[in-house]
Amino acid sequence: MHLSPAEQGQLAACFALLAQDLNERDIRARLGEQLLRLFRADHFASYVWDEASGRFEHGLAINMDPANLGRYEAWYQFRDPITFHLQQRRQATLVSEVMPRAELLRCEFFNDFLARDGLHWGINLHAFDGARALGDLRIWRGRQGREFGAHERELLQFIEPAFSAALRRARHARRPDPVVSEAALALLSPRETAVARCVGQGLTDKEIARELGIGLPSVRTYLQRVFEKLGVHRRAALARVVDRL
Repeated sequence: MHLSPAEQGQLAACFALLAQDLNERDIRARLGEQLLRLFRADHFASYVWDEASGRFEHGLAINMDPANLGRYEAWYQFRDPITFHLQQRRQATLVSEVMPRAELLRCEFFNDFLARDGLHWGINLHAFDGARALGDLRIWRGRQGREFGAHERELLQFIEPAFSAALRRARHARRPDPVVSEAALALLSPRETAVARCVGQGLTDKEIARELGIGLPSVRTYLQRVFEKLGVHRRAALARVVDRL
């Protein structure tokens, strides 16, 4: 596999990220940001298949309308003609490999869901630990982009072992959340509280910066202060105490 210097640097960033001690949601969200750069893609989404409920849950996305994602979660995932076929492959797969382009363009799922956000060319990877789904990566380009090819498929598959291993580590490392007192919550400044609430909504650092109109370094500074004041170390743990703010 030939890699350009830019691809080498971006792949190194992906592997460095996957070596960090992150929770499952942060792994998927932050890797999504890296993959958009690596593949020069436009949109990203990620879910975790829950066998018990028979649905994709714990969704997150980049450059997609939250209202449209809500429609997917409530309705279109049950009328999705491509994702279950992509999931069954258990390897990086182009959307066009499971449904011909012309057929996709005619279906309800494309016209009433994908096209609303401008998703036209897709590639997926679904990670598993044995029979248990760990999480997926759904990468899309817009109409003005080009179809993904064998090179991108090979790159995404190259990342799969590290992605799956990171999710397994995060799942096995789950610890009980620390007890956060009301006194500790009262120490948060208004801006720190706003950042914490955004984390509770599942926003990435970049999305928080846009939402609050502040710089990305400021978001990370406020977030670090929140962690220190509350004695939590993971975004997932913080999200679970946000409803008390």
